[in-house]
Amino acid sequence: MTQLLAKLAPNEGYTLSALDGVRFMRSNRPLGRTPVLYEPSIVIVCQGRKRGFLADEIFVYDAQHYLVLSVPLPFSTETEASEFEPMLAVSLRLDLAAVADMVLVIDQMQDHTNIAPRGMVSTPLGRPLANATLRLLEALASPMEARVLGPAIVREICFRVLVGEQGGAMRAALAHQGPFGKIAKALRRIHADYADALDVTCLASDVGMSVPAFHAHFKIVTQNSPIQYIKSTRLHQARLMMIRDGLSAAAASTRVGYESPSQFSREFKRLFGRSPVEEVRSVRSSFVLSPATQVSEFAISH
Repeated sequence: MTQLLAKLAPNEGYTLSALDGVRFMRSNRPLGRTPVLYEPSIVIVCQGRKRGFLADEIFVYDAQHYLVLSVPLPFSTETEASEFEPMLAVSLRLDLAAVADMVLVIDQMQDHTNIAPRGMVSTPLGRPLANATLRLLEALASPMEARVLGPAIVREICFRVLVGEQGGAMRAALAHQGPFGKIAKALRRIHADYADALDVTCLASDVGMSVPAFHAHFKIVTQNSPIQYIKSTRLHQARLMMIRDGLSAAAASTRVGYESPSQFSREFKRLFGRSPVEEVRSVRSSFVLSPATQVSEFAISH
């Protein structure tokens, strides 16, 4: 599996596959704790190890464990890898609309009463899921097989995750019901309108919650306050614009809703540990981007 994935992901960073929503991840060196923003996704590591840090929780995802996120979350990661044993992984975007029918059928046949929804989990990788991942990689090596067989294998992988050890918690999260569902709706609004003047009172009102309840449940789901989450989303988006589109720090800060470039630079350095100019220079010197290598909101810090 690792040899096949190494061929599919020849360059560091994220590489597009023949299927929309499926990408390959590679790092040829260890990476210290780095702020990231992951979309709702399934991340299966075939070689190397990554750790995710969210508040006081640590999530390990390696050849024995996979990571699942049901909502977009900013957190930090560190990567164990080397030139001789690079970190190799495959990332699948998790789309509720695509798995809603599966969630309904599984919930009818499996009892998950009183299972608390979780936005992020790390779970042991079982043989059925590992076998499905291998078949997906084999299909993605052929354009015809990717188009004909790939979507069904992706659906199988989603099924294996939803009936796995943490499947009940993930299904409860994906159902977007109760307070979790209301916060998930607010997160979608933030990611769609991050450049606007987002007001916490209006966000709470939009999802039918009081401001104190909104703050409390937002913290439970994201481990961030609403203001911290909005700020992190804007900074990650600005970082993407500078690296992918070549925008200056001043232009990117304005594009994501900052009125003060100096405040943007201070908060950027506080989050990423470097000034905007230093960060762009470091990323561009570290990654060789081929036409198939994607730099995206959720991929630039992996």
